[in-house]
Amino acid sequence: MTDGLLEGLDIAVLLPCYNEAATIGEVVAGFRAAIPSARIYVYDNNSKDQTALRAALAGAIVVREPRQGKGHVVRRMFSDIEADIYLMADGDGTYAPDDGPELIRTLLTERCDMVVGTRRGVTDDAGRRGHAFGNSIFNTLYQGIFGKDFTDIFSGYRAFSRRFAKSFPAVSGGFEIETEMSVHASVLKLPVTELALDYGRRPEGSHSKLSTFKDGAKILWMFAMLMKETRPFTFFCYLSGITAGISMLFMAPVLAEYFNTGLVTRMPTWVLAMALMMMALMIFSAGVILDSVARGRAEQKHFHYMSITAAPRNRLDLAPLPTQTDSFVRKPRKLA
Repeated sequence: MTDGLLEGLDIAVLLPCYNEAATIGEVVAGFRAAIPSARIYVYDNNSKDQTALRAALAGAIVVREPRQGKGHVVRRMFSDIEADIYLMADGDGTYAPDDGPELIRTLLTERCDMVVGTRRGVTDDAGRRGHAFGNSIFNTLYQGIFGKDFTDIFSGYRAFSRRFAKSFPAVSGGFEIETEMSVHASVLKLPVTELALDYGRRPEGSHSKLSTFKDGAKILWMFAMLMKETRPFTFFCYLSGITAGISMLFMAPVLAEYFNTGLVTRMPTWVLAMALMMMALMIFSAGVILDSVARGRAEQKHFHYMSITAAPRNRLDLAPLPTQTDSFVRKPRKLA
């Protein structure tokens, strides 16, 4: 069923890699077996080992991206490669290539622009429990800010339509790129879905590049920046409320003294409180103005998304429709 559904589609498998020589050959071979018609690209991000060589020997198209960071690699991939369907995975062997056709089938049958393979068994490995705890916190924070479209925003196993890949304005440079993808889909209200998949363990000799606290801080900063860009009214309302609260803390004792004695003896405190209150009002006004700007930007992004020709969803969409001329062709009359 799946092979027939994928027939006639141009599929590109994207594998961003950094020092994955221990696993990349097996991963490439797995995707070649699972999706024989797909083109497999390995983008080597300044690896110090034999990642590029082993990927090429396994049959992948290897491209080098000198800017360090997964975000730079994904931006380059989406810019360079033309395809109907894009399937992105990691080169560390934690995602099963056999699940790739199911992700693509879900993308086609559900007529989505992105399918995210959520990770089952992410806590089976004791070394991942700290990361899994952080993931649950960030997923809850994401749902509170941007909506409940996703339950695993950090999954690296995703299938994309051509419209998504060519309309995604990738900005981040690191692994925060998955968060940016999710926010892009949530802001434009693109059709997306999730598919629960098993998550494997890294083999011996392969190590995670993530740092719990350093990368956690980067994600928090990315959340703040994306919220400022996409939901400025809410973002600046929070800042305005905090500033107004600090102003009230300074203002309260001065007002209490004035109502009791009719005098204001702490004039510098009163001036500071009023300055903070004015700042809070200015921040609120900025939020109102930037909210209109953000809505205009979202509309422009959606117009650009709609201007991109949609890829055929399956091989049936590739068949030409009968025209009126084809249906009512007159046969030549025989002369007596």
